[in-house]
Amino acid sequence: MRRNLFLIIIGLGGAAILLWLGFWQMQRLDWKLDVIAGIDARIGAAPVVLPDAPDPAADAHLPVAVTGTLGAEYLRVLVSQKEIGAGYRIISVLDTGTRRVMLDRGFVPVARTDIPVHADSVTVQGNLQWPQETDGFTPAPDIAANIWFARDVAAMAQALEAEPILVVARQTSFDDAPVQPLPVDTAAIPNDHLQYAVTWFSLAAIWVLMSGAFILRARRAPRTAS
Repeated sequence: MRRNLFLIIIGLGGAAILLWLGFWQMQRLDWKLDVIAGIDARIGAAPVVLPDAPDPAADAHLPVAVTGTLGAEYLRVLVSQKEIGAGYRIISVLDTGTRRVMLDRGFVPVARTDIPVHADSVTVQGNLQWPQETDGFTPAPDIAANIWFARDVAAMAQALEAEPILVVARQTSFDDAPVQPLPVDTAAIPNDHLQYAVTWFSLAAIWVLMSGAFILRARRAPRTAS
């Protein structure tokens, strides 16, 4: 009897913990969806004038409209696009006349070398971004080949003699083909809470079944022995 009671307590306790973890992940899922919805709303809001001193934390994803001229010099950041393959993000200087900021114009396949030059004044609507793409394993840029392996805002700004401000293009007043804009979105924000919840609930069900099997086995053991 004591053995059965012990197995019941262990079974119910383990199931309770696993269920609690599952419900906690569901709460985290609701929280993450609210966060993503807030970021989506901020990304798609009406653009404002570029702040004098934007803050990487407070002004992340801020929609802005900037008018100026594009410099002929640009940096190529190696990236990959689904169903397209490897290519480059093209980072140019956008000179407003009073300041020089960086513009992420978008993506071109690796084979494209005909990056257009625009002499006239242009207007760009986009979002401010300070991407965290570098770590201890990121190779140093190949300056001779003009290939960067991550968007390092500070380093790119130094190379282009611009402010460490990156505007990621969403809409432009000019045809920049073959460059295709890669606007800021929330697709890269991880949201695996539903999978985690399903895992915990599945483990709870397995735990209950296994506990039930052990209890039945324990109850039948004396009868088999006799």
